[in-house]
Amino acid sequence: MSDMRGLFKISPFEPLREHLAKAMECVAMVKPMFEALREGDHEKIEALANEVFKAEHQADIIKNEIRQTIPRTFFLPVFRGDLLGYLKLQDDLADSAEDIAVLLTIKRLRWPLPLDEAIFSYINKVLCVCSKTKALSDHLPVLVEQNFDTREVDRAIEKIKAIEKAEWEADRLGHTLAKALFAEEDNIKTTDILLWSKVFGELGQLANHAENIGDRLRRMLASH
Repeated sequence: MSDMRGLFKISPFEPLREHLAKAMECVAMVKPMFEALREGDHEKIEALANEVFKAEHQADIIKNEIRQTIPRTFFLPVFRGDLLGYLKLQDDLADSAEDIAVLLTIKRLRWPLPLDEAIFSYINKVLCVCSKTKALSDHLPVLVEQNFDTREVDRAIEKIKAIEKAEWEADRLGHTLAKALFAEEDNIKTTDILLWSKVFGELGQLANHAENIGDRLRRMLASH
């Protein structure tokens, strides 16, 4: 594991970026799990789910190390509590990806072919929100290096607005998909409909967590 205290001396956001990178490893396996489910490859789903579980555990280790070593004795350009809150939201991303993996391995779900396009449109939009959040995180060291220069703050705010717009679009797709799912109640077993509903809901949570990271950063920037 890296020297978190050393990373904090470089930038208060460097350890957070390391944690987010591990959380994004979890997120990156979400779409392949659905692709494996569409192909009926349940062994691959199990294998991918296990990779998610491992990456989520590693993210937890980094999270705990950050919590234990986050500096108390030298100056930080943001409040310690804000950093911890930001860390918690990032961890929520990994947790949601893990929850999706759990749901997809509870039982052998049948792929609802009439919803194929809608499902992947939704997944792609959710992952788009997460990707935009990752780009925002990558911008944080620049903010610190430039001492929260107004121009850099404005650029960060624009990235946050893009995250919010993408999350709103994901919400709309999620609502449409939920309606389409229940319209198939005569063709899909009730237990599968309920499980699919939970899966889609957790995908929505993934987008929500990504948006919340942007919102938390907006509040942090407002203090400068």
